[in-house]
Amino acid sequence: MPADTGVCTDEVIRAYRAVGIDLQKEVHEDMAANFIAYPTKWHRQSPDANIDHRRVPNLMVFFSRKGESLSITNRAEDYAPGDLVTWDLGRGLSHIGMVVDRKTLFTRRYMIVHNIGAGPKLEDVLFDWKITGHYRYFGLPNSTPKSAKNL
Repeated sequence: MPADTGVCTDEVIRAYRAVGIDLQKEVHEDMAANFIAYPTKWHRQSPDANIDHRRVPNLMVFFSRKGESLSITNRAEDYAPGDLVTWDLGRGLSHIGMVVDRKTLFTRRYMIVHNIGAGPKLEDVLFDWKITGHYRYFGLPNSTPKSAKNL
């Protein structure tokens, strides 16, 4: 999919691919092995490698299972570059973004890379919606991110 299109989850998938982690594959494999642990709201009978990684609730389960669930706070300093944040946008809509290592001039908070329908954006939106999840994920033990390979 072109980098200027897609949904919020595509930004997360792209960020992990950039460091050598195939999150799409990892989510699919975990869902195939542990399908019962994932949400049933889509009434699927089995995992679908083409869409499952593009659903925020599925990523929330995956990051909880394979990464680290962190506290949800109203303190910006608790959110570090690389952290993933999920939000409730209302009306059953969820959203995800990644904290990056660039701060805003005004609030001095780390910015978020996300896509809420207008293409990829780098914005100060951490507290714009109700936070429903805060995660940290560095890849599965057998997948070494590119940045770690150079150490």
